[in-house]
Amino acid sequence: MNYILVFILGSIIGSFLNVCIYRLPRGESIISPWSHCPECKTPLAWYDNIPFFSYIALKGRCRECGTPISLRYILVEALTASVFLILYREFGLGIRFLTYIALMSSLIVISFIDAKYQIIPDEITIAGIILGIFFSFIFPTLQNVSTHLAGFLNSIVGAFVGGGSIYLTGLIGNIVFKKESMGGGDVKLLTMVGAFLGWKLALLTFFIAPVFGSIIGIILKVKRKAEIIPYGPHLSLATFVALLWGQRILDWVFFIR
Repeated sequence: MNYILVFILGSIIGSFLNVCIYRLPRGESIISPWSHCPECKTPLAWYDNIPFFSYIALKGRCRECGTPISLRYILVEALTASVFLILYREFGLGIRFLTYIALMSSLIVISFIDAKYQIIPDEITIAGIILGIFFSFIFPTLQNVSTHLAGFLNSIVGAFVGGGSIYLTGLIGNIVFKKESMGGGDVKLLTMVGAFLGWKLALLTFFIAPVFGSIIGIILKVKRKAEIIPYGPHLSLATFVALLWGQRILDWVFFIR
């Protein structure tokens, strides 16, 4: 029963994330007005805004003007619901689950926006850095320590190590390639991750991300002749891996002979 409720919660949150993905790059409010068709601007009735079911019932088209609804909407809902289920299975109900669904929800929005527009909204990363430090102070067990001060300090160090590692990489890339090789949004993204997860998992994310980036980057280069490869989705995917299996990966690497 809990899995069903978590899935429903994830799909509802996913529906809201779609609003953020559409409106944030356009500088629009994510609170008002009510959800509407991007083409004819008709406000959606509540029964046309139910995750999954409304898309299927409408056959992927606006009820009023018949404009096709992007497949992204149902994809984000399914992805968010799936991520919630995985996190629930791994951490159960508790502060870690609530904290990590907030982190992953932010990264889902970032990934879809960066993939399309090559931007990472400061509204998400700056707020995420603050929340990561705040949660680590209030709930120090998130940083695997017992005192509020230690939780706060671990989060601060994680933020600096996460952001600093990718910032230095960007500086080196600028010198080698004679052009900007890493955006400021990526720096703030990994700073946010470090604030939530601490310096060890932030560094692990930093080293895992290029694996995904190289694979997907090659595909985009070959198929689309893309010159700019958005890095936010790769950092987000690496964060998810570090979140679920990071400590086990670190233990394996540390004890390897």
